[in-house]
Amino acid sequence: MKADRHVHTPFCPHGSTDKFDEYITRGIELGLKEITFTEHAPLPQNFQDPTPEKDSGMEASMLLDYFQELRVLKEHYKDKILIKSGLEVDFIEGYETETKDFLNEVGEFLDDSILSVHFIKQESNWHCIDFSDDVFGEIANKLGSIEAVYAKYYDTLEKSITADLGIYKPKRIGHITLVHKFQHRYPPTKSFDDRVYRVLDMIKEQQYALDYNGAGFVKPLCREPYPPERFAKRAIDLGIPLIYGSDAHQAKDLGQGFESLIPEFNG
Repeated sequence: MKADRHVHTPFCPHGSTDKFDEYITRGIELGLKEITFTEHAPLPQNFQDPTPEKDSGMEASMLLDYFQELRVLKEHYKDKILIKSGLEVDFIEGYETETKDFLNEVGEFLDDSILSVHFIKQESNWHCIDFSDDVFGEIANKLGSIEAVYAKYYDTLEKSITADLGIYKPKRIGHITLVHKFQHRYPPTKSFDDRVYRVLDMIKEQQYALDYNGAGFVKPLCREPYPPERFAKRAIDLGIPLIYGSDAHQAKDLGQGFESLIPEFNG
């Protein structure tokens, strides 16, 4: 493991209070040459966060502090580890203009970024698919089935790949099989492999990279990385760059799930 390029921070409202230095020190202990902090970007002002604590993204007022702290840390640790400033940006269907405007404002401060889907829309209601297994079950009831949740997720993911979000649109697509997070409690009755392969073809067509995310492997109801082996191998066959990220929300979670990745991956 040379780099961990999907890492959260003390600016995450639903993460730990571990300080930047704790993450960086742990990264150095692991022998990382590079760490990319990709905090959850602020959500659009006119979007109502459906999670109970309304804490899916950082406060917009904290963005400047986030980038300033990273700028200082880059210089402080420059002889020990390469630090990059990034964001994990939510694709929210119908809020493409707001997201594009936001990226135009902050794009010059970004070394890297990820575009992810956490929210799906059902009529006028929004749902966060990865909040908890109980909430996932409630979403499935509202949409009519587990399969309906999966289908809506992949529909939304495809829209994220083709969306016009401007010149600063993230070129790495986040945890493309996130909807499988609770699959051991809520297994779908049919395979969605064809949808994932289609997503990979679309990523290839757009010449994007893939977030190869170890967090799913340590989730007790998932037990596989996002995406699992067969899709990672297809991505390699297609020439899609795989970018490892732990999706750590605590310093101790840096590097998580790396052992579950395919042997062909040497990142």
